[in-house]
Amino acid sequence: MSPTRPVLSLMLACLLLAACGRPPEEATPPTAPKVQVETLRAAPLAIANELSGRLVAPRTAEVRARVAGIVLQRVFREGSEVKAGDVLFRIDPAPLQAEVDSAAAALRKAEANAYQTRRQAVRYAALIETDAISHQDYENARGASLQAEAEVAAAQAALKRARLNLGYATVTAPIAGRIGKALVSEGALVGQGDATPLALIQQLNPIHADVTQSTRQLKALRDALRDGRLQQVAPDQARVTLLQEDGSPYPESGRLLFTDLTVDASTGQITLRSQFPNPRRDLLPGSFVRVRLEQARLDQGLSVPQRAVQRSADGQTQVWVVDAEHKLVLREVRLGPVVDNRWVVETGLAAGERVLLSGLQQAQPGLVVEPQEAQAAPAEAR
Repeated sequence: MSPTRPVLSLMLACLLLAACGRPPEEATPPTAPKVQVETLRAAPLAIANELSGRLVAPRTAEVRARVAGIVLQRVFREGSEVKAGDVLFRIDPAPLQAEVDSAAAALRKAEANAYQTRRQAVRYAALIETDAISHQDYENARGASLQAEAEVAAAQAALKRARLNLGYATVTAPIAGRIGKALVSEGALVGQGDATPLALIQQLNPIHADVTQSTRQLKALRDALRDGRLQQVAPDQARVTLLQEDGSPYPESGRLLFTDLTVDASTGQITLRSQFPNPRRDLLPGSFVRVRLEQARLDQGLSVPQRAVQRSADGQTQVWVVDAEHKLVLREVRLGPVVDNRWVVETGLAAGERVLLSGLQQAQPGLVVEPQEAQAAPAEAR
């Protein structure tokens, strides 16, 4: 037997005795997960709706030829800005000048005839007093004089019309705005029969945005206003923001002009028109846009981030709330419209309560968490 074996056995026995005499270690309690929360604060809220529509030019003028003739010259530059009265086209004035000369000659002839009949009526008026002529001859002379004066008036009107037509040979811009491409070229015969379109002028500054809103949304808004849940915003004080194609807001703020009173029978929607400055001509008519329109206001309202809201299997909106003991409580809430990616809370939450923003997938009722305040909610949702 090896002399080291008793020594090893003795050491092993000592280790076992020491292990048996040591008290058992206590189990480490699980740590509470850290989560982000937001403490709700009451603040003024602007209730706005995002509505879709298109841009419309406030004034559109279709330039047409008002007289028949050959186009001699296009004066304007296509796509440029024009002012009211600027010359756009020149139509051959020679035939129209000939009509003016003919009408002037006809007027002189009518005036000469009127002078002769008028003098004859004056002479017959003196002779009738001495019974030198019959009353019938005097009446005939008087009637001829009146007829000659009417012919003078008709000749004057014909001359005026001929001069107007001569003026129409120079086509001018009826309004100020941006003119598009020319619809005719030099040498084209225009105004033969129907008035020929020559160009289109559109006013771009300011520009209108026509958007539509469903009658269902409008009724819900009116019910909330009648119940006192929302406060009315005057049309001249309502904030109107135009959202561009990339979702960014247009730098110029607009104003609401009017709300149409007629509902479109095919869509069940009404039209709302707003106006926006367009000094750089960035907004073009016909473009599809979205308009964020402030239609009501809450003096003291609550809102929660969209990421904090969940829906149950039956579609009920729910929010996790951290109570005073740092435990999670699932709360059913009633939500209103969305304002700046935040749901407006109608019922179910109160100011000062903390809503859960992170860890929603692992949330369970009664779970103890370590809440950490996220970025503070804005004083007013815009």
